[in-house]
Amino acid sequence: MPVRARPLTAVTHAAITALFREIGIAETARFLQQFSLGSGDYTRERRKLFQEKSLDELVGEIRQGSEKRR
Repeated sequence: MPVRARPLTAVTHAAITALFREIGIAETARFLQQFSLGSGDYTRERRKLFQEKSLDELVGEIRQGSEKRR
């Protein structure tokens, strides 16, 4: 007997519903986040963003931000 495959949207909905029911919305969201691929070119963006700064300058800015939050 041939097996009919459900549309992927239906399978996804059923899976998310089962997860939500078993582990709750927060844990379902955390679980699903690990599969997000994101977009863009992180390496290119990072080089453009930080091209004018030395490592020492970046570390100093991080430390200043950390001290301000205390």
